[in-house]
Amino acid sequence: MTNNKKEQERSALHATIWRIANDLRGSVDGWDFKSYVLGMLFYRFISENLTVYLNEQERRAGNPDFDYARLGAEEAAYGMAETVNEKGFFIFPSDLFVNVRARARHDANLNETLSRVFTNIEASAKGAASEDDFKGLFDDLDVNSNKLGPTVARRNERLVKLLDAVGELNLGTYTDHTIDAFGDAYEYLMAMYASSAGKSGGEYYTPQEVSELLARITVVGKTSVNKVYDPACGSGSLLLKFAKVLGKENVRQGFFGQEINLTTYNLCRINMFLHDINYEQFDIAHGDTLTDPAHWDDEPFEAIVSNPPYSIKWEGDANPLLINDPRFAPAGVLAPKSKADLAFTLHMLSWLAVNGTAAIVEFPGVLYRGGAEQKIRKYLIDNNYIDAVIQLPPDLFFGTTIATCIIVLKKSKHDNKVLFIDASDQFVRQGNKNKLSHAHQQAVLDAYTQRVDADHVVRLVDNTAIADNGYNIAVSSYVEAKDTRVATDITALNAEIARIVARQQELRVQIDAIVADLEGGRP
Repeated sequence: MTNNKKEQERSALHATIWRIANDLRGSVDGWDFKSYVLGMLFYRFISENLTVYLNEQERRAGNPDFDYARLGAEEAAYGMAETVNEKGFFIFPSDLFVNVRARARHDANLNETLSRVFTNIEASAKGAASEDDFKGLFDDLDVNSNKLGPTVARRNERLVKLLDAVGELNLGTYTDHTIDAFGDAYEYLMAMYASSAGKSGGEYYTPQEVSELLARITVVGKTSVNKVYDPACGSGSLLLKFAKVLGKENVRQGFFGQEINLTTYNLCRINMFLHDINYEQFDIAHGDTLTDPAHWDDEPFEAIVSNPPYSIKWEGDANPLLINDPRFAPAGVLAPKSKADLAFTLHMLSWLAVNGTAAIVEFPGVLYRGGAEQKIRKYLIDNNYIDAVIQLPPDLFFGTTIATCIIVLKKSKHDNKVLFIDASDQFVRQGNKNKLSHAHQQAVLDAYTQRVDADHVVRLVDNTAIADNGYNIAVSSYVEAKDTRVATDITALNAEIARIVARQQELRVQIDAIVADLEGGRP
Protein backbone atom coordinates (compact mmCIF):
# COMPACT_ATOMS: atom_id res chain seq x y z
CA MET A 1 0.00 0.00 0.00
CA THR A 2 2.79 2.38 0.98
CA ASN A 3 4.70 1.65 -2.23
CA ASN A 4 1.59 2.39 -4.31
CA LYS A 5 1.05 5.63 -2.44
CA LYS A 6 4.71 6.50 -2.92
CA GLU A 7 4.52 5.97 -6.67
CA GLN A 8 1.26 7.93 -6.92
CA GLU A 9 2.81 10.84 -5.02
CA ARG A 10 5.94 10.73 -7.15
CA SER A 11 4.00 10.56 -10.44
CA ALA A 12 1.80 13.50 -9.43
CA LEU A 13 4.86 15.49 -8.38
CA HIS A 14 6.69 14.81 -11.63
CA ALA A 15 3.63 15.67 -13.73
CA THR A 16 3.31 19.04 -11.99
CA ILE A 17 7.00 19.81 -12.41
CA TRP A 18 6.76 18.97 -16.11
CA ARG A 19 3.82 21.35 -16.42
CA ILE A 20 5.79 24.13 -14.71
CA ALA A 21 8.67 23.63 -17.09
CA ASN A 22 6.46 23.79 -20.15
CA ASP A 23 4.07 26.54 -19.03
CA LEU A 24 6.52 28.98 -17.52
CA ARG A 25 9.79 28.60 -19.37
CA GLY A 26 8.94 30.86 -22.29
CA SER A 27 12.05 32.58 -23.56
CA VAL A 28 14.26 31.20 -20.80
CA ASP A 29 16.53 28.36 -21.86
CA GLY A 30 15.64 25.05 -20.20
CA TRP A 31 18.94 24.63 -18.38
CA ASP A 32 18.84 28.27 -17.17
CA PHE A 33 15.22 28.02 -16.14
CA LYS A 34 15.97 25.16 -13.75
CA SER A 35 17.71 27.75 -11.57
CA TYR A 36 14.42 29.60 -11.16
CA VAL A 37 12.41 26.50 -10.37
CA LEU A 38 15.04 25.05 -8.03
CA GLY A 39 15.65 28.42 -6.37
CA MET A 40 11.95 28.92 -5.68
CA LEU A 41 11.63 25.30 -4.53
CA PHE A 42 14.50 25.93 -2.11
CA TYR A 43 12.85 29.12 -0.86
CA ARG A 44 9.64 27.22 -0.15
CA PHE A 45 11.54 24.39 1.55
CA ILE A 46 13.51 26.49 4.01
CA SER A 47 10.38 28.54 4.78
CA GLU A 48 8.38 25.43 5.62
CA ASN A 49 11.31 23.74 7.33
CA LEU A 50 11.77 26.73 9.66
CA THR A 51 8.04 27.07 10.32
CA VAL A 52 7.66 23.39 11.25
CA TYR A 53 10.72 23.57 13.50
CA LEU A 54 9.54 26.66 15.42
CA ASN A 55 5.95 25.43 15.66
CA GLU A 56 7.13 22.13 17.13
CA GLN A 57 9.34 23.96 19.63
CA GLU A 58 6.42 26.05 20.85
CA ARG A 59 4.02 23.12 21.03
CA ARG A 60 6.47 21.15 23.13
CA ALA A 61 6.58 24.18 25.39
CA GLY A 62 2.79 24.01 25.86
CA ASN A 63 1.54 26.40 23.16
CA PRO A 64 -0.57 24.15 20.86
CA ASP A 65 -2.09 26.99 18.79
CA PHE A 66 1.22 28.66 17.90
CA ASP A 67 1.74 29.42 14.21
CA TYR A 68 5.01 31.12 13.30
CA ALA A 69 3.65 32.26 9.93
CA ARG A 70 1.18 34.57 11.75
CA LEU A 71 3.67 35.98 14.25
CA GLY A 72 4.62 39.67 14.28
CA ALA A 73 8.15 40.74 13.35
CA GLU A 74 8.94 42.07 16.84
CA GLU A 75 7.91 38.84 18.54
CA ALA A 76 9.78 36.72 15.98
CA ALA A 77 12.99 38.69 16.48
CA TYR A 78 13.28 37.58 20.12
CA GLY A 79 14.31 34.06 19.07
CA MET A 80 16.43 35.03 16.06
CA ALA A 81 19.88 34.33 17.51
CA GLU A 82 18.89 30.94 18.89
CA THR A 83 17.22 29.96 15.61
CA VAL A 84 20.27 30.91 13.53
CA ASN A 85 22.49 28.91 15.86
CA GLU A 86 20.26 25.84 15.48
CA LYS A 87 19.03 26.05 11.87
CA GLY A 88 21.76 28.20 10.34
CA PHE A 89 19.39 30.91 9.03
CA PHE A 90 16.38 33.04 9.91
CA ILE A 91 13.30 34.25 8.01
CA PHE A 92 10.84 36.78 9.41
CA PRO A 93 7.21 35.61 9.21
CA SER A 94 6.31 38.22 6.59
CA ASP A 95 9.14 36.93 4.37
CA LEU A 96 8.06 33.28 4.45
CA PHE A 97 7.20 31.74 1.10
CA VAL A 98 3.53 31.28 2.00
CA ASN A 99 3.11 34.94 2.96
CA VAL A 100 5.05 36.41 0.03
CA ARG A 101 3.03 34.23 -2.33
CA ALA A 102 -0.26 35.35 -0.77
CA ARG A 103 0.64 39.02 -1.47
CA ALA A 104 2.43 38.44 -4.78
CA ARG A 105 -0.44 39.08 -7.20
CA HIS A 106 -1.02 42.53 -5.72
CA ASP A 107 2.67 43.42 -5.22
CA ALA A 108 3.74 45.79 -7.99
CA ASN A 109 7.31 45.53 -6.70
CA LEU A 110 7.41 41.73 -6.37
CA ASN A 111 10.87 41.51 -7.95
CA GLU A 112 12.24 43.92 -5.33
CA THR A 113 10.41 42.08 -2.54
CA LEU A 114 11.93 38.74 -3.53
CA SER A 115 15.38 40.24 -3.98
CA ARG A 116 15.16 41.75 -0.46
CA VAL A 117 13.93 38.48 1.05
CA PHE A 118 16.75 36.47 -0.52
CA THR A 119 19.34 39.02 0.62
CA ASN A 120 17.94 38.95 4.15
CA ILE A 121 18.02 35.14 4.33
CA GLU A 122 21.70 35.08 3.34
CA ALA A 123 22.45 38.01 5.68
CA SER A 124 20.85 36.20 8.62
CA ALA A 125 23.72 33.68 8.56
CA LYS A 126 26.45 36.32 8.42
CA GLY A 127 28.91 35.89 11.27
CA ALA A 128 27.40 32.51 12.20
CA ALA A 129 28.90 29.06 11.70
CA SER A 130 26.55 28.59 8.75
CA GLU A 131 27.68 31.70 6.84
CA ASP A 132 29.63 29.83 4.15
CA ASP A 133 26.77 27.38 3.64
CA PHE A 134 24.26 30.14 2.81
CA LYS A 135 26.45 32.69 1.02
CA GLY A 136 25.42 33.09 -2.64
CA LEU A 137 22.69 30.43 -2.60
CA PHE A 138 20.26 32.67 -4.48
CA ASP A 139 22.80 34.11 -6.93
CA ASP A 140 21.42 32.17 -9.88
CA LEU A 141 17.83 33.21 -9.15
CA ASP A 142 17.99 36.64 -10.80
CA VAL A 143 14.52 38.13 -10.36
CA ASN A 144 15.50 41.18 -12.41
CA SER A 145 16.75 39.28 -15.46
CA ASN A 146 15.44 40.29 -18.88
CA LYS A 147 15.07 36.57 -19.54
CA LEU A 148 11.92 36.69 -17.40
CA GLY A 149 10.45 39.54 -19.47
CA PRO A 150 11.32 42.90 -21.08
CA THR A 151 9.57 44.99 -18.38
CA VAL A 152 9.19 44.85 -14.62
CA ALA A 153 5.47 44.15 -15.00
CA ARG A 154 6.09 41.20 -17.36
CA ARG A 155 8.82 39.82 -15.10
CA ASN A 156 6.55 40.06 -12.09
CA GLU A 157 3.77 38.26 -13.96
CA ARG A 158 6.09 35.33 -14.53
CA LEU A 159 7.34 35.43 -10.94
CA VAL A 160 3.73 35.25 -9.69
CA LYS A 161 3.13 32.22 -11.90
CA LEU A 162 6.35 30.63 -10.65
CA LEU A 163 5.43 31.22 -6.98
CA ASP A 164 1.97 29.78 -7.56
CA ALA A 165 3.23 26.76 -9.47
CA VAL A 166 5.86 25.87 -6.85
CA GLY A 167 3.35 26.61 -4.08
CA GLU A 168 0.83 24.23 -5.64
CA LEU A 169 3.28 21.33 -5.75
CA ASN A 170 1.82 18.62 -3.54
CA LEU A 171 4.80 18.21 -1.25
CA GLY A 172 2.68 17.34 1.79
CA THR A 173 4.04 17.57 5.30
CA TYR A 174 7.07 15.97 6.89
CA THR A 175 4.85 13.55 8.79
CA ASP A 176 2.37 12.29 6.23
CA HIS A 177 4.43 12.15 3.01
CA THR A 178 5.92 8.79 2.03
CA ILE A 179 8.57 10.21 -0.32
CA ASP A 180 11.38 12.63 0.30
CA ALA A 181 9.30 15.13 -1.63
CA PHE A 182 11.59 18.14 -1.88
CA GLY A 183 14.61 15.95 -2.58
CA ASP A 184 12.67 13.93 -5.12
CA ALA A 185 11.54 17.11 -6.84
CA TYR A 186 15.16 18.25 -7.05
CA GLU A 187 16.35 14.97 -8.54
CA TYR A 188 13.55 14.88 -11.10
CA LEU A 189 14.21 18.47 -12.14
CA MET A 190 17.93 17.82 -12.51
CA ALA A 191 17.38 14.65 -14.52
CA MET A 192 14.81 16.36 -16.74
CA TYR A 193 16.98 19.37 -17.47
CA ALA A 194 20.17 17.34 -17.82
CA SER A 195 18.51 15.09 -20.39
CA SER A 196 17.32 18.05 -22.45
CA ALA A 197 20.44 20.17 -22.05
CA GLY A 198 22.84 17.59 -23.46
CA LYS A 199 26.48 17.81 -22.40
CA SER A 200 26.10 20.96 -20.33
CA GLY A 201 23.41 19.34 -18.20
CA GLY A 202 25.22 16.03 -17.92
CA GLU A 203 28.20 17.75 -16.36
CA TYR A 204 26.01 18.67 -13.43
CA TYR A 205 24.27 15.41 -12.80
CA THR A 206 25.04 11.73 -12.25
CA PRO A 207 22.00 9.45 -12.77
CA GLN A 208 20.52 8.25 -9.51
CA GLU A 209 20.92 4.53 -10.20
CA VAL A 210 24.67 5.00 -10.86
CA SER A 211 25.01 7.07 -7.69
CA GLU A 212 23.26 4.34 -5.73
CA LEU A 213 25.53 1.61 -7.11
CA LEU A 214 28.65 3.58 -6.15
CA ALA A 215 27.35 4.21 -2.65
CA ARG A 216 26.35 0.58 -2.14
CA ILE A 217 29.79 -0.63 -3.27
CA THR A 218 31.60 1.59 -0.74
CA VAL A 219 29.50 0.44 2.24
CA VAL A 220 29.51 -3.31 1.63
CA GLY A 221 29.51 -4.97 5.04
CA LYS A 222 28.95 -1.69 6.90
CA THR A 223 25.94 -0.12 8.61
CA SER A 224 27.63 3.24 9.15
CA VAL A 225 30.66 5.29 8.08
CA ASN A 226 32.51 8.20 9.67
CA LYS A 227 32.10 10.58 6.71
CA VAL A 228 31.69 10.56 2.94
CA TYR A 229 33.55 12.61 0.34
CA ASP A 230 33.31 13.55 -3.33
CA PRO A 231 36.14 15.73 -4.71
CA ALA A 232 34.15 16.68 -7.83
CA CYS A 233 30.73 16.67 -6.27
CA GLY A 234 28.65 18.42 -8.96
CA SER A 235 25.10 18.79 -7.69
CA GLY A 236 25.80 16.43 -4.77
CA SER A 237 23.73 13.47 -5.94
CA LEU A 238 26.47 10.91 -5.19
CA LEU A 239 26.99 12.18 -1.65
CA LEU A 240 23.30 12.21 -0.86
CA LYS A 241 22.84 8.60 -1.89
CA PHE A 242 24.50 7.66 1.39
CA ALA A 243 21.64 9.32 3.24
CA LYS A 244 19.27 6.91 1.49
CA VAL A 245 21.49 3.82 1.48
CA LEU A 246 22.62 4.09 5.11
CA GLY A 247 20.34 6.76 6.59
CA LYS A 248 21.79 10.21 7.18
CA GLU A 249 22.18 9.51 10.90
CA ASN A 250 24.62 6.70 9.99
CA VAL A 251 26.99 9.09 8.23
CA ARG A 252 28.32 10.05 11.61
CA GLN A 253 30.52 13.06 10.82
CA GLY A 254 28.79 14.33 7.73
CA PHE A 255 29.06 14.93 4.00
CA PHE A 256 32.10 16.57 2.38
CA GLY A 257 32.72 17.70 -1.18
CA GLN A 258 34.35 20.24 -3.46
CA GLU A 259 33.17 21.69 -6.76
CA ILE A 260 34.97 24.04 -9.15
CA ASN A 261 31.90 25.39 -11.00
CA LEU A 262 30.17 28.15 -9.00
CA THR A 263 26.65 27.42 -10.26
CA THR A 264 27.03 23.74 -9.53
CA TYR A 265 28.51 24.51 -6.12
CA ASN A 266 25.35 26.47 -5.30
CA LEU A 267 23.19 23.63 -6.61
CA CYS A 268 24.98 21.15 -4.38
CA ARG A 269 24.40 23.18 -1.24
CA ILE A 270 20.74 23.67 -2.17
CA ASN A 271 20.45 19.93 -2.75
CA MET A 272 21.80 19.25 0.74
CA PHE A 273 19.14 21.45 2.30
CA LEU A 274 16.36 20.04 0.12
CA HIS A 275 17.29 16.56 1.40
CA ASP A 276 16.98 17.91 4.94
CA ILE A 277 20.72 17.76 5.67
CA ASN A 278 21.36 20.52 8.22
CA TYR A 279 24.22 22.97 7.65
CA GLU A 280 26.34 21.45 10.43
CA GLN A 281 26.18 18.04 8.70
CA PHE A 282 27.85 19.05 5.43
CA ASP A 283 30.89 20.97 4.23
CA ILE A 284 30.86 21.75 0.51
CA ALA A 285 33.78 23.85 -0.73
CA HIS A 286 34.23 25.89 -3.91
CA GLY A 287 37.50 25.57 -5.82
CA ASP A 288 39.89 23.35 -7.76
CA THR A 289 40.34 20.10 -5.86
CA LEU A 290 43.51 19.10 -7.68
CA THR A 291 45.49 22.28 -7.05
CA ASP A 292 43.70 23.79 -4.05
CA PRO A 293 41.97 21.03 -2.04
CA ALA A 294 39.79 22.34 0.76
CA HIS A 295 39.54 19.45 3.20
CA TRP A 296 43.07 18.74 4.41
CA ASP A 297 41.83 18.92 7.99
CA ASP A 298 38.93 16.53 7.40
CA GLU A 299 40.63 13.57 5.71
CA PRO A 300 40.78 10.59 5.79
CA PHE A 301 37.34 9.55 4.58
CA GLU A 302 35.83 6.12 5.07
CA ALA A 303 33.69 6.32 1.93
CA ILE A 304 34.65 8.18 -1.25
CA VAL A 305 32.55 8.30 -4.40
CA SER A 306 33.06 10.39 -7.50
CA ASN A 307 32.27 10.86 -11.17
CA PRO A 308 35.00 13.38 -11.99
CA PRO A 309 35.12 15.13 -15.39
CA TYR A 310 36.56 12.91 -18.11
CA SER A 311 40.03 13.70 -19.43
CA ILE A 312 40.04 17.41 -18.63
CA LYS A 313 43.20 19.52 -18.62
CA TRP A 314 45.02 20.36 -15.40
CA GLU A 315 48.35 21.94 -14.45
CA GLY A 316 50.24 18.65 -14.12
CA ASP A 317 54.00 18.97 -14.48
CA ALA A 318 53.64 22.62 -15.52
CA ASN A 319 53.37 23.25 -11.78
CA PRO A 320 56.67 22.08 -10.20
CA LEU A 321 55.06 21.98 -6.75
CA LEU A 322 52.62 19.23 -7.60
CA ILE A 323 55.20 16.42 -7.93
CA ASN A 324 56.01 16.97 -4.25
CA ASP A 325 52.37 17.11 -3.21
CA PRO A 326 51.78 14.21 -0.75
CA ARG A 327 48.77 13.13 -2.79
CA PHE A 328 50.74 12.62 -6.01
CA ALA A 329 54.37 12.14 -4.93
CA PRO A 330 54.12 8.41 -4.00
CA ALA A 331 53.35 7.49 -7.61
CA GLY A 332 56.50 9.25 -8.78
CA VAL A 333 54.76 10.75 -11.78
CA LEU A 334 51.90 13.13 -12.49
CA ALA A 335 48.90 12.45 -14.67
CA PRO A 336 49.26 14.04 -18.14
CA LYS A 337 48.35 17.72 -18.39
CA SER A 338 45.65 16.86 -20.96
CA LYS A 339 44.10 14.05 -18.92
CA ALA A 340 43.46 14.68 -15.22
CA ASP A 341 41.54 11.42 -14.61
CA LEU A 342 44.24 9.64 -12.61
CA ALA A 343 45.12 12.84 -10.75
CA PHE A 344 41.64 12.65 -9.23
CA THR A 345 42.20 8.95 -8.55
CA LEU A 346 45.47 9.56 -6.69
CA HIS A 347 43.88 12.42 -4.73
CA MET A 348 41.08 10.12 -3.57
CA LEU A 349 43.46 7.30 -2.72
CA SER A 350 45.54 9.66 -0.60
CA TRP A 351 42.52 10.78 1.40
CA LEU A 352 41.00 7.32 1.75
CA ALA A 353 40.88 5.85 5.26
CA VAL A 354 42.74 2.58 5.92
CA ASN A 355 39.39 0.83 6.42
CA GLY A 356 37.67 2.74 3.64
CA THR A 357 36.52 2.15 0.07
CA ALA A 358 36.54 4.49 -2.93
CA ALA A 359 34.36 3.91 -6.01
CA ILE A 360 35.27 6.14 -8.96
CA VAL A 361 33.68 6.44 -12.40
CA GLU A 362 36.50 6.53 -14.95
CA PHE A 363 36.93 7.18 -18.64
CA PRO A 364 37.93 3.86 -20.30
CA GLY A 365 41.20 5.26 -21.62
CA VAL A 366 42.77 5.30 -18.15
CA LEU A 367 42.61 1.51 -18.08
CA TYR A 368 45.06 0.92 -20.90
CA ARG A 369 46.81 4.11 -22.08
CA GLY A 370 50.61 4.14 -21.85
CA GLY A 371 53.08 6.74 -20.64
CA ALA A 372 52.50 8.40 -17.26
CA GLU A 373 49.12 6.72 -16.85
CA GLN A 374 50.70 3.28 -17.17
CA LYS A 375 53.23 4.23 -14.47
CA ILE A 376 50.40 5.33 -12.17
CA ARG A 377 48.57 2.05 -12.76
CA LYS A 378 51.82 0.24 -11.94
CA TYR A 379 51.96 2.11 -8.62
CA LEU A 380 48.34 1.21 -7.88
CA ILE A 381 48.77 -2.48 -8.75
CA ASP A 382 52.19 -3.00 -7.16
CA ASN A 383 50.85 -1.53 -3.90
CA ASN A 384 47.67 -3.60 -4.11
CA TYR A 385 45.27 -0.65 -4.04
CA ILE A 386 42.89 -1.68 -6.83
CA ASP A 387 40.15 -3.93 -5.52
CA ALA A 388 37.95 -4.18 -8.61
CA VAL A 389 37.33 -2.81 -12.08
CA ILE A 390 33.73 -2.86 -13.30
CA GLN A 391 32.79 -2.28 -16.93
CA LEU A 392 29.51 -0.37 -17.11
CA PRO A 393 27.02 -0.36 -20.00
CA PRO A 394 27.24 2.41 -22.60
CA ASP A 395 24.89 5.41 -22.73
CA LEU A 396 24.14 5.70 -19.00
CA PHE A 397 25.09 9.35 -18.56
CA PHE A 398 23.51 12.49 -19.96
CA GLY A 399 25.68 14.22 -22.52
CA THR A 400 27.74 11.18 -23.50
CA THR A 401 27.23 7.64 -24.80
CA ILE A 402 30.67 6.40 -23.66
CA ALA A 403 30.80 3.06 -21.84
CA THR A 404 32.53 4.10 -18.64
CA CYS A 405 33.93 1.93 -15.87
CA ILE A 406 34.22 1.94 -12.08
CA ILE A 407 37.55 1.55 -10.29
CA VAL A 408 37.23 0.43 -6.68
CA LEU A 409 40.14 1.30 -4.36
CA LYS A 410 41.02 -0.13 -0.95
CA LYS A 411 44.04 0.22 1.32
CA SER A 412 43.36 -2.98 3.28
CA LYS A 413 42.67 -5.87 0.92
CA HIS A 414 42.48 -9.55 1.84
CA ASP A 415 44.26 -10.78 -1.28
CA ASN A 416 46.70 -9.61 -3.97
CA LYS A 417 44.20 -9.80 -6.79
CA VAL A 418 41.93 -7.56 -8.83
CA LEU A 419 38.32 -8.48 -9.53
CA PHE A 420 37.20 -7.75 -13.08
CA ILE A 421 33.45 -7.54 -13.72
CA ASP A 422 31.82 -7.16 -17.13
CA ALA A 423 28.46 -5.50 -16.47
CA SER A 424 28.14 -4.09 -19.98
CA ASP A 425 24.87 -5.97 -20.60
CA GLN A 426 23.29 -5.04 -17.24
CA PHE A 427 20.85 -2.39 -18.38
CA VAL A 428 17.35 -1.66 -19.58
CA ARG A 429 16.55 0.86 -22.28
CA GLN A 430 14.35 3.71 -21.03
CA GLY A 431 13.57 6.58 -23.39
CA ASN A 432 16.79 7.54 -25.16
CA LYS A 433 19.18 6.33 -22.40
CA ASN A 434 20.22 3.06 -20.79
CA LYS A 435 19.47 2.58 -17.11
CA LEU A 436 20.65 0.28 -14.32
CA SER A 437 17.59 -1.26 -12.69
CA HIS A 438 17.69 -2.36 -9.06
CA ALA A 439 18.15 -5.94 -10.28
CA HIS A 440 21.12 -4.90 -12.42
CA GLN A 441 22.69 -3.07 -9.48
CA GLN A 442 22.21 -6.15 -7.33
CA ALA A 443 23.80 -8.40 -9.96
CA VAL A 444 26.91 -6.19 -9.96
CA LEU A 445 26.99 -6.09 -6.15
CA ASP A 446 26.62 -9.87 -5.92
CA ALA A 447 29.53 -10.34 -8.32
CA TYR A 448 31.58 -7.83 -6.32
CA THR A 449 30.91 -9.40 -2.92
CA GLN A 450 31.17 -13.05 -3.98
CA ARG A 451 34.52 -12.42 -5.70
CA VAL A 452 34.54 -15.70 -7.68
CA ASP A 453 35.08 -16.40 -11.36
CA ALA A 454 32.07 -16.67 -13.65
CA ASP A 455 32.38 -17.29 -17.38
CA HIS A 456 32.02 -14.14 -19.48
CA VAL A 457 31.17 -12.04 -16.40
CA VAL A 458 33.75 -12.18 -13.58
CA ARG A 459 37.43 -13.01 -13.30
CA LEU A 460 39.76 -12.69 -10.32
CA VAL A 461 43.28 -11.96 -11.54
CA ASP A 462 46.61 -11.99 -9.66
CA ASN A 463 48.47 -8.71 -9.60
CA THR A 464 51.49 -10.49 -11.10
CA ALA A 465 49.44 -11.45 -14.16
CA ILE A 466 48.34 -7.83 -14.54
CA ALA A 467 51.98 -6.73 -14.34
CA ASP A 468 52.88 -9.27 -17.03
CA ASN A 469 50.15 -7.71 -19.19
CA GLY A 470 51.75 -4.26 -19.06
CA TYR A 471 49.48 -3.10 -16.21
CA ASN A 472 46.53 -3.06 -18.56
CA ILE A 473 43.39 -3.16 -16.39
CA ALA A 474 40.70 -3.07 -19.11
CA VAL A 475 38.00 -5.61 -18.24
CA SER A 476 37.98 -6.96 -21.81
CA SER A 477 41.62 -8.03 -21.36
CA TYR A 478 40.63 -10.53 -18.68
CA VAL A 479 36.94 -11.38 -19.09
CA GLU A 480 36.23 -13.20 -22.33
CA ALA A 481 33.18 -11.86 -24.06
CA LYS A 482 30.38 -14.30 -24.72
CA ASP A 483 30.27 -15.53 -28.33
CA THR A 484 26.79 -14.51 -29.46
CA ARG A 485 27.23 -15.83 -32.99
CA VAL A 486 24.78 -18.54 -34.08
CA ALA A 487 26.51 -21.92 -34.31
CA THR A 488 26.53 -23.46 -37.75
CA ASP A 489 25.86 -27.20 -38.33
CA ILE A 490 28.43 -28.00 -41.05
CA THR A 491 26.86 -31.38 -41.92
CA ALA A 492 23.44 -29.83 -42.41
CA LEU A 493 24.95 -26.95 -44.36
CA ASN A 494 26.78 -29.33 -46.73
CA ALA A 495 23.59 -31.33 -47.22
CA GLU A 496 21.67 -28.15 -48.06
CA ILE A 497 24.37 -27.08 -50.52
CA ALA A 498 24.25 -30.50 -52.19
CA ARG A 499 20.46 -30.28 -52.47
CA ILE A 500 20.71 -26.81 -54.04
CA VAL A 501 23.37 -27.97 -56.53
CA ALA A 502 21.24 -30.98 -57.48
CA ARG A 503 18.20 -28.82 -57.95
CA GLN A 504 20.23 -26.37 -60.07
CA GLN A 505 21.36 -29.23 -62.28
CA GLU A 506 17.78 -30.46 -62.60
CA LEU A 507 16.57 -27.02 -63.60
CA ARG A 508 19.42 -26.63 -66.06
CA VAL A 509 18.45 -29.89 -67.82
CA GLN A 510 14.84 -28.75 -67.99
CA ILE A 511 15.81 -25.37 -69.43
CA ASP A 512 18.09 -27.02 -72.03
CA ALA A 513 15.23 -29.26 -73.10
CA ILE A 514 12.89 -26.30 -73.49
CA VAL A 515 15.46 -24.38 -75.52
CA ALA A 516 16.11 -27.40 -77.77
CA ASP A 517 12.41 -27.87 -78.33
CA LEU A 518 12.02 -24.23 -79.29
CA GLU A 519 14.97 -24.34 -81.64
CA GLY A 520 13.69 -27.59 -83.29
CA GLY A 521 10.36 -25.94 -83.97
CA ARG A 522 11.81 -23.04 -86.01
CA PRO A 523 10.66 -22.78 -89.69
